[in-house]
Amino acid sequence: MTATARSDVAEVLERSGLPFELTAFVDGQFLPAAAGADLLDVDDPATGVVVARVAETSADQVAEAVRSAHEASLRWWQLDPPERGRRMSAVAAAIRREADLLAHLETIDSGKPLSQSRADIGGSARYFEYYAGLTDKIQGETIPQPPGTFAYTVREPLGVIAHITPWNAPLTQLARGVAPSLAAGNAVVAKPSELTPLTTVFTARLMVEAGLPAGLCNVVLGAGTTTGAVLIEHELVRHLTFTGSVATGRTVGAVAARRIIGVNLELGGKSPTIVCADADLEAAARAGALAVVRNSGQSCFATTRLLVDRRVREQLVGMLAERMAGLSVGHGLDEPDVGPLISERQFERVLGYVDSARSSGAEVVTGGERTEPAGATGGGHFVTPTLLQGVRNDMPVAREEIFGPVQSVLEFDSLEQAVSIANDTEYGLSAGVFTRDVATAHRVAAQLQAGQVQINRYTGAGVEIPFGGYKNSGLGREKGIDAVHHYTQVKAVVMDVT
Repeated sequence: MTATARSDVAEVLERSGLPFELTAFVDGQFLPAAAGADLLDVDDPATGVVVARVAETSADQVAEAVRSAHEASLRWWQLDPPERGRRMSAVAAAIRREADLLAHLETIDSGKPLSQSRADIGGSARYFEYYAGLTDKIQGETIPQPPGTFAYTVREPLGVIAHITPWNAPLTQLARGVAPSLAAGNAVVAKPSELTPLTTVFTARLMVEAGLPAGLCNVVLGAGTTTGAVLIEHELVRHLTFTGSVATGRTVGAVAARRIIGVNLELGGKSPTIVCADADLEAAARAGALAVVRNSGQSCFATTRLLVDRRVREQLVGMLAERMAGLSVGHGLDEPDVGPLISERQFERVLGYVDSARSSGAEVVTGGERTEPAGATGGGHFVTPTLLQGVRNDMPVAREEIFGPVQSVLEFDSLEQAVSIANDTEYGLSAGVFTRDVATAHRVAAQLQAGQVQINRYTGAGVEIPFGGYKNSGLGREKGIDAVHHYTQVKAVVMDVT
């Protein structure tokens, strides 16, 4: 880490105006830390230096946050929908105005390169812009009836939505769920990961400053097993939205089932991309390398199984190796290609998968080692971008979500075999196909068991496009108009008009 980056960290934290000890943000203000609250360190994953501490929100404070949001939701729903849209547009403008500061906070908190953080902040503003435009377009239907009867439906908000967000994309994950919730007339209580709370807390405060009613988006802090568990059990919480592991998703889903409330789950992914012999191999290599560059591979969306026609496997591996071996690794503020992993625990997990692949017969073509960037002070969680070939689909590295800069190449001899391998997974979040044959592209896309299929590209899709998984990758859809439907309930009204 350069001296410039080290000084930037201190300057950014000072500019943010956030207290070193972060507490719940409720009704437009920070609550005092609860007596005896556990303090959790928030470190810069590139250096291991503690940049903030989280005071765990007590059960009483969680209840206060939910009650506050409930009261705010009643007032918010009564606002004229275009006025809700105007206020949400003001939030988008405020995020864009503070984009530089937010991007720096996100990089310090999560480790991702600053350019990636800037893109995430722009995407977060876009969520508010998009859903601001939908506030007056959440429509019901009229239903044909016999003469003398008139029937129609309306969509109404649910009330308080709990959003539990992950550490890999803190602000975009918050905006992705909060914006459609607010557009539909709900209020939100958010619990960010205890590893990456900075941009969530900052933005919650920014929302109030931009004109959203205090209490409409409250934030509670702490671990999922403590603060999160209390939040999802509160009787006034009427819908749960969770992004994270399959194991925790099952727990959240079980609570929703017991309480008979709605739930959105975006869980793991082991997304395949099929590379046909006629594909643009340069484009396929870019997509495969991008998967390990974007947030150091810490993305459930990333394509991490490249299924390559045996006839072009050697050529594609050579292209991938050249791209990945040349990637720079460093502190996010120094604008490398690849930043650190989020924690030492994640670092050990990633290298454990690489070791497992080696012992199972896969070849490490490049990477797979701990590294310390030039000028680093130690304490960072850096792994060199890793390319594996000779991977079989029964290996843990091909079946389990690694969440690190590791790309695996598998071979196939026929498209039928490729589709079978691609679908042979508990996940179904996303998939890709590279081919110059349009008919092949559509035929394979129809056969892939995934919530989103990308053809001749593999990168993030727009806010307008629904996103969610098949199988163990989750329930429900985020993004697009579909998201609003999850945050509303339908009321049917039937009248006698004779």
